[in-house]
Amino acid sequence: MDLKAETREFLASRRARITPETAGLPAYGGNRRVPGLRREEVAMLAGVSVDYYTRLERGNLRGVSESVLEALADALQLDEAERAHLFDLARATNGTAAARSRARRGTRTTVRPAVQRIIDSMTTAPAVVRNGRLDVLGTNLLARALYSPMYDSPERVAKRPVNTARFHFLDPAASQAFWGERWEKIAHDAVAILRSEAGRNPHDRDLIELVGELSTRSEDFRRLWASHDVHLHRTGTKVFHHPAVGRLELDFEALELPSDPGQQLNVYTAVPGSSSEDGLTLLAAWAATTLEPANVPVAGESDAVPDVDRSRKAN
Repeated sequence: MDLKAETREFLASRRARITPETAGLPAYGGNRRVPGLRREEVAMLAGVSVDYYTRLERGNLRGVSESVLEALADALQLDEAERAHLFDLARATNGTAAARSRARRGTRTTVRPAVQRIIDSMTTAPAVVRNGRLDVLGTNLLARALYSPMYDSPERVAKRPVNTARFHFLDPAASQAFWGERWEKIAHDAVAILRSEAGRNPHDRDLIELVGELSTRSEDFRRLWASHDVHLHRTGTKVFHHPAVGRLELDFEALELPSDPGQQLNVYTAVPGSSSEDGLTLLAAWAATTLEPANVPVAGESDAVPDVDRSRKAN
């Protein structure tokens, strides 16, 4: 991805959303030619020269100090995710050729056997391991059942992990049925997660390929990608409309896996005594009679992407 363009458009979009009033500045002049703050106003708030800020907004973060980045983040009123994205863009800009080469090769795309055993031991909570590209790298049986519409989608690429963004934007009828009235929010969050990953790993070939395909094939994706919003996916509540068991309202916690950089464990739970807890019980029964356990990769296997699908039992 073009780091200069990413930086330029991100900073310009953040500047455009802030009014002088929200920045605590007097609004001189009746007709402002630009939405939001002017460059000179951002420069003043950040304590840098107009020429220096102009250089930054043109996409040149080379050699910029952390103190300037912090001041710029404060001036633009960036939230935690946006601040992290700005620092990621700066790190990527100042990275070495060797680091860029490693990034192009991508991150590990299999789940370690020990991690797979951990999630398989969770029999009452769906558990998923994913990466920043939203590839589903591993699931327990209950999560495989929960995500069954994604595995059944005709847009799934054989011999590659299920990707939730591909499902969301390239199989809109199925994804809208799955997410219901929250489809737009889930769509926004998915794109914002991919945008955050693009800041961390702008040279990831698989990510570049995914974004290119989604941009080409989905108008909704193009619209949301152009917003340059970013998002940290850590905790919250999701509502699923599962074809076999109906509506499930589940809380989730996202846990980073330090030994597997780029991988994240998402665990879903239902409120005790709720109809969603009953739904998970029903989903577990459905999974036990419909799906087979996954083939867990053994230590020493190559990092080739496995087919993580569970095949259906023969009748």
